[in-house]
Amino acid sequence: PISLHRASDGDIPRREALQTTLASSLIVLSSSTPANAISQCPPGSNNCVRQTWTPPSSTAASDAASQLRDALNAYPQEGQEDGKVDGGGYKVISDDLGSGGAIQLEYRSSGKGTFAKIFNGGKPFVDDVVIEPNGTNFEVRSSSRVGDSDFGVNGKRLSYIGGVLKGKGWTGM
Repeated sequence: PISLHRASDGDIPRREALQTTLASSLIVLSSSTPANAISQCPPGSNNCVRQTWTPPSSTAASDAASQLRDALNAYPQEGQEDGKVDGGGYKVISDDLGSGGAIQLEYRSSGKGTFAKIFNGGKPFVDDVVIEPNGTNFEVRSSSRVGDSDFGVNGKRLSYIGGVLKGKGWTGM
């Protein structure tokens, strides 16, 4: 059988060497990625915004989740700028914040704009927002599903929601 040399007391059996190597690899893999890790925006992306939002240090996790939901619900269903930003409304796709998971939302353009007519067949552009807890912070990502640019829509959306939270003492917007 193949064996490795152990400096102190001879050869290491192949099975023990493999187990040690696998265990070490799993430790490295599990410690290199946070449990709740949303994707980074692609380098040079013009249609994705990622931020870290931090509630006041005295805020309990359940209160932070509640404040976050309140801020999301404060966003106007008819969008901003007379419907030019998110004029097709939004909906919650999933909400696992209470159990330490993410909340996912889908925002839509009205589909009535020139770009939607020319580049998207008159259908609304759809953007995804994902917010996940990461320790005492919340990682936030707003990104367009298609296209190379969002004309600042994702940033405007997060600025609006972040502004509501900033009024409650949150930082990172």
